[in-house]
Amino acid sequence: MNRCAPQATRATSLNRPAFVASLAFALCAMSLAASGQVTSARPFPPTAQRGLLQVMQPPDLLLNGKPDRLSPGARILGANNMLVLSGQLIGQKALVNFVREPGGQVHQVWILTEAEAALKLPTSP
Repeated sequence: MNRCAPQATRATSLNRPAFVASLAFALCAMSLAASGQVTSARPFPPTAQRGLLQVMQPPDLLLNGKPDRLSPGARILGANNMLVLSGQLIGQKALVNFVREPGGQVHQVWILTEAEAALKLPTSP
């Protein structure tokens, strides 16, 4: 039983140059859309606070010069909004927005860009 048609009888419905051109156009359009997303301001929750973060030895850190701790499962997002591991930040200081979990440990951290650092945090209602 031969399920595939011979090469000569297969209908070639794709015009190769047109397919490549349309694929290139789609990739360019997606890259432009993605680059536009990076420049938009990130939405921070109303409970976010601002501080100067310095990771000492994960999960221990200094927040505004005072000892603090990351919660289990804490997430740190870099200025490009991608996940950053706490071990990568040992000894570095960064201006951040952060949210605490109900137990009081730091749970969500956003490393700020210069533009975000210049903006004031909205006051919670």
